[in-house]
Amino acid sequence: MKHSHILPLASCIFFLTLVILVQARHHSHHAKHKHSHPHKSSKTPKPAPPPSPPHNQNYNNASGIFDLRKFGAIGDGETDDTESFKMAWDSACQSESAVNVILVPQGFSFLVQSTIFTGPCQGVLELKVDGTLMPPDGPESWPKNNSRHQWLVFYRINGMSLEGSGLIDGRGEKWWDLPCKPHKAIRFFMSSNLTVQGLRIKNSPQFHFRFDGCKNVHIESIYITAPKLSPNTDGIHIENTNDVKIYNSVISNGDDCVSIGSGCNDVDIKNITCGPGHGISIGSLGNHNSRACVSNIMVRDSFIKVTDNGVRIKTWQGGSGSVSGVTFSNIHMVSVRNPIIIDQFYCLTKECTNKSSAVSVSNIIYTNIKGTYDIRSPPMRFACSDSVPCTNLTLSDIELLPSQGDIVHDPFCWNAYGDLETLTIPPVSCLLESTPQLVLDYDITRC
Repeated sequence: MKHSHILPLASCIFFLTLVILVQARHHSHHAKHKHSHPHKSSKTPKPAPPPSPPHNQNYNNASGIFDLRKFGAIGDGETDDTESFKMAWDSACQSESAVNVILVPQGFSFLVQSTIFTGPCQGVLELKVDGTLMPPDGPESWPKNNSRHQWLVFYRINGMSLEGSGLIDGRGEKWWDLPCKPHKAIRFFMSSNLTVQGLRIKNSPQFHFRFDGCKNVHIESIYITAPKLSPNTDGIHIENTNDVKIYNSVISNGDDCVSIGSGCNDVDIKNITCGPGHGISIGSLGNHNSRACVSNIMVRDSFIKVTDNGVRIKTWQGGSGSVSGVTFSNIHMVSVRNPIIIDQFYCLTKECTNKSSAVSVSNIIYTNIKGTYDIRSPPMRFACSDSVPCTNLTLSDIELLPSQGDIVHDPFCWNAYGDLETLTIPPVSCLLESTPQLVLDYDITRC
């Protein structure tokens, strides 16, 4: 029995020893062969391929995040990062992911030249600005071959959000005193299904945001600042743009907080803090005898302070078309010059003359507008065209008191027709009743 256990064990030991000797001999022969004939190796090893450039590296980014720094951007506020931004845009735009995020990372400042970002793209894009975006610093730094009329333009985009906790710095200080018209900061052109949310933007040379020919625009919780005397620094301007929502934002600048140009309808503006600046405006409309059409506008639940105007409609003499279906509701004013104003004699020089045509203004509602006004101007001013009067103006729950002194100034009316649904402070006794025959004969349906 003892031998029967020892024999298998000896066999196993012999077999393992044999295997080890064969492997050792093979290894020794292989090493000698390589050492004695190095020039006869089958192939010279190829050097490791260089790393792919950032553009190719992220072209099909599985995570759907396209960080500018992965595309070579430096983010020191001095190096030109335009090409990196373009590569990130192109990669995200061509990605087949449902949502693609172009990330401007926190803690970095990216200098970007005048650029047009073009769609349509494969999926929805999100430009997430957690760091800082800025243009060249003033006209002397602006490349001569780049357009000075625009900075960042987004063209033919369907489905895009611009958001983040960062800053867009327009660096407009060196432009404001120049006679030429400088660029707008952010422009969306012929695009749809757009969201702008949570951003801070400051000191644009001109308009901070401009939307031209767009549809379905939602602006939420943005913060726009520029000095009170910075010229033409409108916060948000829309033109030929429909289905717009502007909510819960703070705007202080040197011009209109929000301006609504021709071709706009279905616009809802809610919970805006505006001022200083020029208030919330429809217009100017009808310049150079043009036709303008604006309808279904709501401005509500907002706060306007220390502005040159409150809620304003402004048109040039000689235009055509109409402004109709506008409601200004639940607005609080503090020390506002011209809290309620319709000005159909808008003119930037002293050379404008009365003309026989005008943009008609009708069906305008003012309700629950209260606060104080700057005594340099009347609290309400309805200056309507001689040829095309304002009609169907409706006022209710208006209480506007002087910010200084005890004298309440009378409203001003010229060729304005409308009704008072409640008593107003100050009393409005200058509105005309009914509808004049001139308006009945005027073709306001041309829009």
